[in-house]
Amino acid sequence: MAKVFCIANQKGGVGKTTTTVNLAAGLAKVGQRVLMIDLDPQGNATMGSGVDKRKLEMSVYDVLLESASIAEAKVHSEKCGYDVLGASRDLAGAEVELVAIERRETRLKLALADAASSYDFVLIDCPPSLSMLTLNGLCAANGVIVPMQCEYFALEGLTDLVNTIKQVHANLNKELVVIGLLRVMFDPRITLQQQVSEQLKSHFAEKVFNTVIPRNVRLAEAPSYGLPGVVFDPAARGSLAYLQFAEEMVQRIKSM
Repeated sequence: MAKVFCIANQKGGVGKTTTTVNLAAGLAKVGQRVLMIDLDPQGNATMGSGVDKRKLEMSVYDVLLESASIAEAKVHSEKCGYDVLGASRDLAGAEVELVAIERRETRLKLALADAASSYDFVLIDCPPSLSMLTLNGLCAANGVIVPMQCEYFALEGLTDLVNTIKQVHANLNKELVVIGLLRVMFDPRITLQQQVSEQLKSHFAEKVFNTVIPRNVRLAEAPSYGLPGVVFDPAARGSLAYLQFAEEMVQRIKSM
């Protein structure tokens, strides 16, 4: 049965989508069966996986409204080696349509019940806001991976996210826990980043992943080619770090 993880942070621009697609590609490279679900109406994770969101016949929108199953709506990204349940512009309208529907926060969880046995990992790229889409992701997940920059404001955003996860855990999904914090866009030359990194390790201990993702130009360039950095330039420092992170995730799951 697949382990389902949300990649979430209520702060924008912290590398959620970059982490989702590169972790998916990294896990695929180490032999795992992976489904990547794009819950962000912008569709960046879809495009960054080599899938054109404008050409999708069905998307996560159809799955949430129960007009298609995951098996029907997913597409396989040949270049990246994993399946993609993509997002299209229709997804922005799903927010409004879901409000009046029964079981609105568990639509994705119900859909995954039929598909989870086909995968080892399901990764969900969530929007930066706490919306009905993010709530669907949190209700469907076993845990949350939090990518974060080692900066002061990121710590404040982390407090908000942890409180949100506690609320969802208490009221909607008893399985939901924080799996770990991933330090991204890290520059060891900046003293503040080193200090925040140490604060994270002292406060969250083993919840902080050992892998650190460095600030890397090749990772930033990769989306313009419609590929994760791990596929676009496997030898880049950032790509090697995400591959190491994928291996750490596999080991962490074995010990859970």
